[in-house]
Amino acid sequence: MAESEEIVSTKIVRGNRKERIGTVTSDKMQKTVVVENVRKVAHPLYKKYFKKTTKFVAHNENDNAKVGDTVRIMETRPLSKTKRWRVVEVLERAK
Repeated sequence: MAESEEIVSTKIVRGNRKERIGTVTSDKMQKTVVVENVRKVAHPLYKKYFKKTTKFVAHNENDNAKVGDTVRIMETRPLSKTKRWRVVEVLERAK
């Protein structure tokens, strides 16, 4: 009996979604924030490190992220012309 009885998981499996951590630079839109992700990249020839910034427009459903907060964002379906990310959680509040 125990061999034929198997528990089937009902967990919904989604594809691997990208996650980024960044700082909120603008919250002037309704339910939307702009998150800036800064990374250091080595120059291919000279090997000097410099900063590259990428801005993501993210959906902020509860308006809980404010300017200066560090947030985690996750990739999602297109919500508008530029919004393809959503705020998952606020990691650290601005001081």
